Amino acid sequence: GRGPFPVAILIHGGCYFSKYATLRNTAAMADALTSAGVATWNIEYRRYDHPGGGWPGTFADAAKATDYVRVLSKRYPLDLSRMITIGHSAGGQLALWLAARTAPPIAAVPRNSPLFRESPLAVHGVVALGPITDMREYQTRQKSSCGNTAIESVLGGLPADVPDRVALVSPMELLPLRVPTVLVAGDLDGVAPLASLNAYATAARLKGDRVQVFTSPGDGHFDVLAPFRASGQAAMTQAKALLGVPQ
Repeated sequence: GRGPFPVAILIHGGCYFSKYATLRNTAAMADALTSAGVATWNIEYRRYDHPGGGWPGTFADAAKATDYVRVLSKRYPLDLSRMITIGHSAGGQLALWLAARTAPPIAAVPRNSPLFRESPLAVHGVVALGPITDMREYQTRQKSSCGNTAIESVLGGLPADVPDRVALVSPMELLPLRVPTVLVAGDLDGVAPLASLNAYATAARLKGDRVQVFTSPGDGHFDVLAPFRASGQAAMTQAKALLGVPQ
């Protein structure tokens, strides 16, 4: 098409473990957004069980994939002033972190940090689907929902042992993000129960961020990825609203 088109970067979840999810999990939403006139970039990244994954590879991959949209914009009519991230579960943490890269304190990452990148591409909004918003808090209940040692595996240590890493990537510790943020989940979501969503939203609002929370009765953790489910429809509606796309 002629464009320029707004951009949505989609990031699947899977508790940072390759056997749990791939970019196929976010493909249906990517297709639905494309049909609505949004250019979509559905990314893959190394998880902690991949060579080079975990710390810092998992985060570096997501950052490189995001910054690569600059290269894509030379070939396709993309509007980089209207670009959001949409992440599910662990991908929700990555989506929030990617938005934080151009806001304090992450903007002050020293050059010797493994996560430093010159001129990270700005994100203008986030739709976090059943997200991990607080890596310290989630580590205490990861076994009952993810079923694996997600947090310490991707960080390379328990949060208490690697506080500098937590400070660089955990959304709760990166506030304010300074972009509009929407949290969407089903009310049966065990990864992102309403209490965790509200805790993040409250902390973010106190720091000046604009955050909305939407929950859908009867939907679980994966329903939010299905555009025909109530939570998935809410995610689509909020993504299009952030991008200025007609509903």
